Amino acid sequence: MRASLVAFAGAALSSLAAAQQPVPGPSFDAIISLQSVGSPAISPDGKAIAYTVTSTAWDENRYDTEIWLWREGGTSVQLTRTEKGSSTSPRWSPDGRWIAFLADRGEKSQIHLIAAEGGEAWPLTAVKEGVQSFRWAPDGRRIAFTRSAPEPETNTQRKERYGEFAIEDQEFQQTHLWLARVPAAGGAAAPDSQPQRLTEGNFHVAGFAWSPDGATIAIERRSDPLINSSITADIWLLDVSTKQMTPFVQQPGPDGSPIWSPDGRFLLYSSSGGDTASYYYKNGQLRKQAVAGGAPQRLAAAFDEQPGQVAWTPSGLYLVAWQKTQRHLFRIDPSTGAVTPFATTPELIGAVDFSTDGRTLAFTGQTATTLSEIYRTDVASLRPLAVTNVSAQIAGWSVGRSEVIAWKSRDGTTIEGVLHRPNDFDPTRRYPLLVLIHGGPTGIDFPQAVYGSVYPVHQWLAKGALVLRPNYRGSAGYGEAFRSLNVRNLGVGDAWDVLSGVDFLVKQEIVDTTRMGAMGWSQGGYISAFLTTTTSRFKAISVGAGISDWMTYYVNTDIHPFTRQYLKATPWDDPQIYARTSPMTYIKQAKTPTLIQHGEFDRRVPIPNAYQLFQGLQDRGVPVRLIVYKGFGHGIDKPKERLAAVWHNWQWFGKYLWGEEIELPLGAAPAAKAGSGALP
Repeated sequence: MRASLVAFAGAALSSLAAAQQPVPGPSFDAIISLQSVGSPAISPDGKAIAYTVTSTAWDENRYDTEIWLWREGGTSVQLTRTEKGSSTSPRWSPDGRWIAFLADRGEKSQIHLIAAEGGEAWPLTAVKEGVQSFRWAPDGRRIAFTRSAPEPETNTQRKERYGEFAIEDQEFQQTHLWLARVPAAGGAAAPDSQPQRLTEGNFHVAGFAWSPDGATIAIERRSDPLINSSITADIWLLDVSTKQMTPFVQQPGPDGSPIWSPDGRFLLYSSSGGDTASYYYKNGQLRKQAVAGGAPQRLAAAFDEQPGQVAWTPSGLYLVAWQKTQRHLFRIDPSTGAVTPFATTPELIGAVDFSTDGRTLAFTGQTATTLSEIYRTDVASLRPLAVTNVSAQIAGWSVGRSEVIAWKSRDGTTIEGVLHRPNDFDPTRRYPLLVLIHGGPTGIDFPQAVYGSVYPVHQWLAKGALVLRPNYRGSAGYGEAFRSLNVRNLGVGDAWDVLSGVDFLVKQEIVDTTRMGAMGWSQGGYISAFLTTTTSRFKAISVGAGISDWMTYYVNTDIHPFTRQYLKATPWDDPQIYARTSPMTYIKQAKTPTLIQHGEFDRRVPIPNAYQLFQGLQDRGVPVRLIVYKGFGHGIDKPKERLAAVWHNWQWFGKYLWGEEIELPLGAAPAAKAGSGALP
């Protein structure tokens, strides 16, 4: 397994202000190389946990995910080793004998099985199109899975005759549900070469859940797999033996993510409540409905936040949700719908999984001073203990300190943010300030030990700077009304929140106002672009995958409803709101040196946004650099290009805040060192 921290050789920097000096703090390579854990799957008896460990494979320029297994009274062992691919999505068989998972071992993603005691994994499926998702049947003898339909032969014939072209929003393959049988004898066997098809027709299976008795599957059914078709999601019930489907929930707006009650009498599902115009930023609803029929009951109606992961076990009904900068586990009363806090430590609870009887819980958890770890606890005692120790990777690192601060925005709204200070912070000094703006807009920033991504936060801290990460209006964790504050106010209100946070720190006399910078990716890139054209307070700005003009964005993006819901109009209905919230409207005011970073094939924020801002700044004579990351979409998801993007930000802000001319270090890639950060 490529489980390692990467040593950094200490590349020399040529500086206008000083002689050669290394990058301070942990190296860029080391942060990118940190192992991370996720996807906890607890055994039916609660005595073992399968989970994933993701490492950096520098030689292959990819991230490698493998499955590990922890046992009560023992240590963690690595279960899978997947050459040139990854192993993900571990799930236990109901009897605890097997762990099923997805892996691409040269034949696209297939379901594999491995004995819980270890040994060699073997493929259960061998379908040409690959497997998208799967679930064990309650009897443990079958696994339902989704796969897309094969490409029609007519497409091949068309390509041979007319070359390659595509008709937008009309060419896709529907995904359907299939059934593979697990060999009764156990042990390695040939893949199920003739899986049984369960659904067919002109619709898309987006999700599904087995009933406790294994006779019925609840299906989230959509018109097609296009991302904008989530609005068509309804819930249908499939009789597994007859393959007959009957509608269960059909109404406007999305309804999906079905979950069965332990006794099989009810289905719980997420719903927009018939809303088709504002579900991007309003709270989703949880609804319980009897399978035998009757009106739905809304649960957690008074809970003012977006319900996250939901689990219904014999010990209770649970959900995970943000509470400002923390993420907790809550319990729901299935009868009344009342919500009460259940687990609040560690501060950030992520993915959760319960044993079959609901008495034991595994989850990912993180604190302000640790990396995310795998935890286990009895539900009754609720004393979470970490079974991994990936945080050992950062022992001795100088990463600064992070804390939550709050201030008033221009319109009186209270805004929170995370302030990172150097370890040797001196309140009598004035520091350079870097403002890092998250995406979303319904993302959220929180105190954490190590911040990754493409921004060298910890190196700036070690260099003697402050970093502010504001949770501007629209962020998750602060309730529906707060998330609605940038509706028809995108950019404008967001800038109020960022600049008022800067003012708050300036009044404390800890900021050198001659050395301030701002940056962000996606929605954070858009807000950064808005700051580029509407204020001269920053010495430099970095725009990552940002929107420059809402009309350009609207006609190019893959999520057109986002703009219609936040701006409450199309460009043809209300061109004024599109202009008022677009950075390009104010391009003649721009003066701030701006770095633009963008993926070549970004569908979420297509690259015309980058070229538009680039040309506008060039025409105004503003220092600007556009860097296009070849072959990438909305994110930089390979380690070498991520390393490049970090260096590009280090160069840009080094030049304009510190007066340095920094060369990109060349030469051989650093060698990896074997490590065991995933082990307890």
